[in-house]
Order: sequence, then structure tokens, then C-alpha cells
Amino acid sequence: MTDAAAASPPAVPRATPTRWLTAEQLGPHFDDGGSIILIENHRVFRRRATHRQKAHLYLAALRHRARELGHRGELVTAESYEDALRERGLIGGALEMVGATSWAVRALAEQLEASILPDRGFVTAREEFASWAAEKKPSQLVMDRYYREVRQRTGILMEGDRPLGGQFSFDHDNRERPPKGAVTLGLPAPWAPLEDDIDVEVRETLDRLEREGMAFLGTDGPRRFAATRAEALAALDDFIETRLGDFGPYEDAMLAGDGVMAHSRLSVPMNLGLLHPLEIVERVVAEHAAGRAPLNSVEGLVRQLIGWRDWVWHLYWHLGPEYTTSSNALDARSRLPEEWWALDGAAIDAACLSHVMAQVRSEGWAHHIQRLMVLGNHALQRGYDPEELTRWFQGAFVDGTPWVMPANVVGMSQWADGGVVATKPYASGGAYIDRMSDFCGSCRFDPTKRLGPDACPFTAGYWAFLDRVEPRIRGNHRMAQPLAGLRRLADREQIVAQEAARSRY
Repeated sequence: MTDAAAASPPAVPRATPTRWLTAEQLGPHFDDGGSIILIENHRVFRRRATHRQKAHLYLAALRHRARELGHRGELVTAESYEDALRERGLIGGALEMVGATSWAVRALAEQLEASILPDRGFVTAREEFASWAAEKKPSQLVMDRYYREVRQRTGILMEGDRPLGGQFSFDHDNRERPPKGAVTLGLPAPWAPLEDDIDVEVRETLDRLEREGMAFLGTDGPRRFAATRAEALAALDDFIETRLGDFGPYEDAMLAGDGVMAHSRLSVPMNLGLLHPLEIVERVVAEHAAGRAPLNSVEGLVRQLIGWRDWVWHLYWHLGPEYTTSSNALDARSRLPEEWWALDGAAIDAACLSHVMAQVRSEGWAHHIQRLMVLGNHALQRGYDPEELTRWFQGAFVDGTPWVMPANVVGMSQWADGGVVATKPYASGGAYIDRMSDFCGSCRFDPTKRLGPDACPFTAGYWAFLDRVEPRIRGNHRMAQPLAGLRRLADREQIVAQEAARSRY
């Protein structure tokens, strides 16, 4: 028994328990009308490097929710979740939670003997995933298979037993290059909130914490994402009106002058619990049914929400609390460079990597192809430690929750789990970035070159990466062709030596 536990008063019997809602459970579907406690814990920003704008968003969301709840809600500022709950006698039957948002929160709930209700905020239940995953090998837990089963079970985008449009995925239609010569997609600026008195107070709190020595990632800036239910609905309306139609075709495209493209950015309010994925699905499916949105765009978003997002959530629990720290199939041990933790795009020469890093510094956000094929691709090639990289992504991105980043970074981006999440490493040379973006035209590196002072660090890095990991991936049939190409390189040794000595990217 800890000193805190010994000093805690006994729980006071209550007619109904008080519900502790975390900062990821702030929407109406987590509230059944009883007493609610919200906890603003600044110590988490000391334990984990956190983007200043992420800290702002979380504190603003908690304070707005407390204001909305009125007398039913209590907002507590504390240096410990456990101390805040014990001091109020919220242990045992006096406390309840809706699921748990991380292994750490689950352990605390069990320690406090809280009543734990079933999860909310997802399309499928853990029991459904467990039934589907039973007797499957880790390599058989493929997202596409799970997505198809969820479609068939729910009837979403189905015509009887057949998928609408005759196929489950329209991914092949969603890989268009950015329009030639375009600086942007020509879409209106994405919805953004108007800051209020709570934002002013939050900024004063964060300024004080910085004066007291707390270091945040990134820079301060206007709040760009929804912190209330009303704001989240406004962001959803704006996406459907201005971006849904273009989302599918340009899902994988990048432009230096357009950091948002046609992406929804709704992962942020969803991960705060302000939107339920099914309400987004229902809205976009209705748009297609009304003839206002193409099927490839609607299906692409539906796949992200009822396929990928649910699947990653279930994998977080299925793979266990040691998944991130124990997964390193490619033996990647390099520490993240200082410029990554500083989010210093100016210290990076490669135009694509420099631009995306600077965007993360100023906004705490980048869209998924920037994360996977620029940031993740570079980290994979350079052998950055996947556990440290996961911490970086979780802290640097405003939507970086503890459950969402492990499978996305360790599995999808870095292939550190050896093939549970992705069937092959997502590595590519500069040719892919050149094809899908306009970055290379302004870059001092040449994506067609793998040797010399202007050799692209992605192109040369791709071959050096394959050279390093060949013994670990030669059994992967999807890597047979790239490895055959590696063996034919006459300048293989020179490339490896060049990249080992490279100090500027």
C-alpha cells in the first residue's frame, strides 16, 4: 500500500458513482447524465515531451467541457490523477470509467477498483475483434480482412451481400498525383475555431508553465482544431461541404503550398471523443446516396474510420502493453537527431522533410502521407529507434493518443513488428516523392541520383536501407523484387559508404 493510499479517506457511499472522463472522452456519447470529474494534470507535459499546441488543445477541451457540464462537472487541477481521485474518495464503487484510453489508465482504474464500463467511441466491440482474431496468427490480422467483415456485419456501403460499386476498396482510384503546375488544390481554407476567454486563460497557464521551466515541442499558435462538440460538428460540416469530393483522388498527394489538401483533420476531434466515427460515416454515406460525393472518396474515408481506426484500437489491446518496447524486427537503434526533437525544419536540407518538419513545428499536424512517406520513410531508412520514434509522434502531433501511435508507427511506418500491421516495409526512394508532390523541384538534391553531393537522401537511403536489412527481410516475398534490384547494383558499396558518412539530409 502506498503512502497516498494509506492517507486517503474511505470512499463515501454514493447513490450513483462519479464518472471520470479523460481528455479523450469529452463528447456526449460518454455522458449518461450523472456526476463527472475531469482532471487537468500538468505533470504529463513534464513526463512526455508535448507540442505546445497539443497541450493548449487538451486544456481548452477540458475547460470547455467543464463549463458545459455546469454543476454536474468538477474540473480538478492536480499533479496526479490518482491523488485527485483518492482525495475525493473516488475509489471502489464511488468511481466509474468508460473503458480505458491506455494501458496506464486501465492499470490505474484497476488499482482504484473503479467500475469499468464497455468502450465507447468506436464502431466495433473488443469482443467482436477477439472473436475475429481467435486462432489467427499475428500475420493474419490483416486490416483489409477485418474491414470487409465490419462492412458485411454493419451493412455500411453494402447492397445485400455485395459491396456498393462491386468492390470493397477503391484505393487504386485514390492515388492521383497533384494537378500539374498547381500550388494548392484550390480549396477554401479549412475550418478553424474562434478563440475565446478559455483559450486566453489556457495560453496564460502554458506561458506560466514555460516560465517555470517546462519545455514544450513546437511553437504557440492560434488554436486550429475543435475543442467542443459544437466546433467539431462545424468542422465536419465544413469538410463535407468543401473537401469530401476531392479527398479520395488526392488522398496520397502532397503540395508544398497546401499542407491540408483535401484531408478532413477530423482525427483530432474524434480522438478527443467529440465526434463518433459512425456519425461521420453516416453523413458521408448519405452524401453519396444523394449524388453529392463520389464513391471512391466516401469509401476511402469509411475505410479509415470503420476499418483502420477501429483495427488500430483493437490491436493496441490485443498486442499488449509491451508491443512498442519489445518490437524491433529490423534492429533499428539510432537515436532521433536533435533537429527532430527541436522540430527544426531549417536544419534539414531535403525540401520534403524540411517542409513537413516545419509544418509539424508550427501546427502540430501533418496529413497521413506526409507522416508515412516523408517522416516515417526517412526514419525507417535511417534506422531510428521505433520506441523513441513512437514517443516523438505521440508528443509532436495534436492527435497523437497513446493507443493510436503504436500500430501506426511501430507496425505500419517502421515494420518493427515484423509484419503484423504491414505486409512489407514502407520504404521508397525519391522517385515516389517526386511523383506524388512538388517538393523535388525546389530541392538541392536530385531524386534520380544515388551517388554524389546532390544524391537524394531518400533515393540513396532506400538502397542503403535494403543493404542493412536484407538478412532480416529476404524471406518476405513482397521484397523479392527490390532485393533482386539491390543485388544488381554495381555501386552498392559506394552507396552504403556514402550514406553511412552522410551528415546532412
